[in-house]
Amino acid sequence: MFDRLQKKWKVKGFQLALILCTFALGGSATGWVGKKIMNLLAIEQDWLWAILYIILITILWPMMVLLISIPFGQFRFFSVYIKKLGSKMGIIKLNPEGNLSHKITHIAIFASGAGSNAQKIIAHFAGSRSVKISLIVCNKPGAGILQIAEKEGIPALLIEKDAFFRGSSLIPELQAASIDLIVLAGFLWKIPPALIKAFPRKIVNIHPALLPAYGGKGMYGRFVHQAVVDNKEKESGITIHYVDELYDHGQIIFQARCPVLPDDTAETLAARVLQLEHRHFPLVVDELTRQNTV
Repeated sequence: MFDRLQKKWKVKGFQLALILCTFALGGSATGWVGKKIMNLLAIEQDWLWAILYIILITILWPMMVLLISIPFGQFRFFSVYIKKLGSKMGIIKLNPEGNLSHKITHIAIFASGAGSNAQKIIAHFAGSRSVKISLIVCNKPGAGILQIAEKEGIPALLIEKDAFFRGSSLIPELQAASIDLIVLAGFLWKIPPALIKAFPRKIVNIHPALLPAYGGKGMYGRFVHQAVVDNKEKESGITIHYVDELYDHGQIIFQARCPVLPDDTAETLAARVLQLEHRHFPLVVDELTRQNTV
């Protein structure tokens, strides 16, 4: 019997002895404390006493065993053992790694170009147990974002224009990936109403200007920065906002600003604004995953 226990629990003989001592003392302590508590309750009905006692020792036993396991140096073993026991009883849920299961926020990143913002977001959540970049959606064959997806081992979906603007065609793909939040990171197509309806306040976009100025159809990339420079603005920046049915119109979540210098060109301003995007976009997405809105 001892050999079977050693193999089952993957322990050596001395540790097995410590584990068995913990079980024995934990059981005895549970019974002793349980009876003391029941005596204080002074319940006269035998059937009620028995029911409450069983419930009480069921609650007490894990606590007493964990407490006694500490001086025996077996706390780690019993914390895992009790979690697995609770999982078998249906009291708690474990993930495939044997850890306590918890909600994972699944993100889909939509991008059309090189994917530098997407790369920053992916890097930010690397190793996270609560957030997973589960899908990359791209509308441009050969775009750099597809290479990033391949390198990072993230499933990628190349979409076709007519099917996308029918709106509902992409929804089953997103649902199959359990997507909770859609992040537009340089995605140049307007999101169709059906997709917005399916993911209300769960689609966010980043715009390289201070909305509501310099937004709308055709205002993306270099066109935005050139307009800012041509109008001799004193500052520009980024806007992260929820997506609605209009271009660059949804509720603003976050803005960050930078100066527009007298000798700026569209290219130099774009580089400065991109630094803001890389610095703030992953942090804002992270904050959204922590809120109840996701």
